[in-house]
Amino acid sequence: MAPPAARLARLSRTVSFSACHRLHSKSLSDEENQKLFGKCNNPNGHGHNYKGKELLTHVIDPVSGMVINLTDLKEYMQEAIMEPLDHKNLDKDVPYFAEVVSTTENVAVFIWENLKKLLPVGTLYKVKVYETDQNIVVYKGEETVSE
Repeated sequence: MAPPAARLARLSRTVSFSACHRLHSKSLSDEENQKLFGKCNNPNGHGHNYKGKELLTHVIDPVSGMVINLTDLKEYMQEAIMEPLDHKNLDKDVPYFAEVVSTTENVAVFIWENLKKLLPVGTLYKVKVYETDQNIVVYKGEETVSE
């Protein structure tokens, strides 16, 4: 009898975190920032209840029957997302955002980079960040676009 073929599966897990930020680019004047970001450029910032949904893809382990142990994934997400972002002022408390505008797009990149360091190589498929129910960013590790 032939061994069963390797099966790929996708697994997702969602976490919720609260954070505040101010959309403001050091490359623009105060007037340009106000025009571009509107009320999101409020000098005192504003907050969101974000949801981060991570999707992994990998071969189902024939022994454990899992893509990844969910206990391990929960710990990785705690370290990569919750500890650095939850109940933080992104611009003041997270060094990454000292020079990077704290848009949801860049929050997704931040999460991707943090998770990529912890997860087994090649398992992270995409990161989905919900800033609101209407504003959602998906990032798959793309770094550049050919022009």
